[in-house]
Amino acid sequence: MNNLNDIIKGCQKGKSSAQRQLYQLFAAKMFAVCLRYSKDKTEAEDCLQEGFIKVFSNINKYGFKGSFEGWVRRIMVNTVIEVYRKKQPELLVDDFPLLADDDMDDDYDVPFTQEELMSMIQELPPKYKLVFNLYVMEGFSHAEIAETSGISIGTSKSNLARARQWLKKNIEERIIEKKQAVC
Repeated sequence: MNNLNDIIKGCQKGKSSAQRQLYQLFAAKMFAVCLRYSKDKTEAEDCLQEGFIKVFSNINKYGFKGSFEGWVRRIMVNTVIEVYRKKQPELLVDDFPLLADDDMDDDYDVPFTQEELMSMIQELPPKYKLVFNLYVMEGFSHAEIAETSGISIGTSKSNLARARQWLKKNIEERIIEKKQAVC
C-alpha cells in the first residue's frame, strides 16, 4: 500500500499494517503540532498517542473529502485541548498586566532564529500558549477557540492580547541581553 487513499481504506478495514504506515506518514508532523501546545516532550508524546487512537477509532468517519492531513491535525489539536482542559479546568485571565503599546521599543534590530522564537512561544503561560497557538498557528477564530476550549470569546481575545504582550516583553528583554553580550 503506497497510495494514501489505499492506506486509509486499509485502516478503515482494521489492518494493522495500514495503521502502522499511516502512523509513520504523519507521526513526525503531528508530534510537532502536539509539542507546540504541550508543556514538554512527554506530554506531547502522550497527546500524540491519544490522538492517533482517536484517528484510528474515527477513521471510518473520514469521507475522503478535503485534506486528510488537515483532518488528522484537527483531531490532534482537539486532543491537546481536551488534555489541557482536564489539567486546567478554569481558564481564567490572571493578573498579568497589559502593557501599553508605547511601553515597547519597536526597534528590533537583533534577529532571532525560528528556534528561538518557537522556544519563547513554548515558554508562554499555558492559558496564553493555548490561545496563541490556536489563533496564530492554526487559524482558529476567537469563537472557535471559545467553543473548543470552554472559555468566552472575551477571554480568548484577552489571553491572545496578553500572550502577545508577554512575547513582546520577552523579546525586548532578550534583545537587551544580546546587545549587552556583544559589548
